Amino acid sequence: MLEGLTTGAIIERGKNVVMNTYGRLGMTMVKGDGAWVWDSDGRQYLDFVTGLAVNSLGHGHPAIVRAIQEQAKEILHTSNIYWIPNQVALAERLVKHSFADKVFFCNSGAEANEAAFKLARKYAKKKFGVHKYEVVSLENSFHGRTLATLTLTGQTKYQQGFDPLPLGFTYAALNDIDALRAKVSNDTAAVFIEPIQGEGGVIPASIEFLREARALCDQYGALLIFDEVQCGVGRTGKLFAYEWSGVVPDIMTLAKALGGGVPIGAMLATDEVAGAFQPGDHASTFGGNPLATAAGCAVLDIMLEEGFLEGVQERAAYFQQGLETLVQKYRTGESVRGKGFIVGWPVSKLGPEIVEACLQNGLLINCVGGKILRFLPPLTVEKTEIDKALGILDEVLSRIWR
Repeated sequence: MLEGLTTGAIIERGKNVVMNTYGRLGMTMVKGDGAWVWDSDGRQYLDFVTGLAVNSLGHGHPAIVRAIQEQAKEILHTSNIYWIPNQVALAERLVKHSFADKVFFCNSGAEANEAAFKLARKYAKKKFGVHKYEVVSLENSFHGRTLATLTLTGQTKYQQGFDPLPLGFTYAALNDIDALRAKVSNDTAAVFIEPIQGEGGVIPASIEFLREARALCDQYGALLIFDEVQCGVGRTGKLFAYEWSGVVPDIMTLAKALGGGVPIGAMLATDEVAGAFQPGDHASTFGGNPLATAAGCAVLDIMLEEGFLEGVQERAAYFQQGLETLVQKYRTGESVRGKGFIVGWPVSKLGPEIVEACLQNGLLINCVGGKILRFLPPLTVEKTEIDKALGILDEVLSRIWR
């Protein structure tokens, strides 16, 4: 604990002992309340990043705080060699409200995608033979930082320096049906898709593309896997993004928002597919422990309350309309894109400059690819806070847009 130190002092001490794996901003966050956060120097910011879609119910939500406190008094962790009641309760909620029959818990999105990849290969080899192991993912995708999920990620900039990468991966362009058809074959074990590419620039997969992916998987006996690590758990205004298309996967991965700030990941699958895993095939020491799943249950209970997701849709539409007004006012070019409260705004190469100017004016936003502003506000954000954010963006663009 480093109470009383200035932001600069904390950063300098951190540089001495923390690995340099992030391009960090020169600030430290020490307190949060709803859509607002404060740094160690007392400055207040409107948070439209929310820990990269993790704090989807805002900071310090009383129900989540209460669930964590109550569970901490009882027991924090037990091994998965025992049954964990909270884990069962969270799995029941996920199964009841999705296509899935079984759930595997872990600690992050990368772990969930690693588990999905392993399950797909195990299932394919058991059912069809050793030849069936190839995985098709998409260009510009992002699936994690483990060696397998890094290879799944269709962006070479993340893969540089980590050769040799695992074999059996290939890529198709998002929303290019002909390209996908050319990649899927009898040797394909799975097709990995983000319904909305987040790190790739907030680009939604079209319904037609998802339908074709489903049809190709059915034709060739491959599994369709949806990575909803960033776009799932209420972010789009439905509990899961796949619900908008009506295209049902065989496996789905979740993380980020599921724990409300507590690390947790989950892989969901149908009974038939999940049956390929047997004891010893996969595991996660901390996966689904009592604390994380208590938080997860609280998150889902809030999101499943009557009218909650409808409210997200309504306020998200209000926000996107406000952004589109700014697009037209400043003639920035392409329209905003995304779904619900995962929104991207193409702003050419001024993205980092806009992010920095918003930071100085008390608004936290994010930029991906150097030119796409990404907005991930809490699902509980109020219209007055949306107006505040739009006002800051308007003021910033009035000064620097050119």
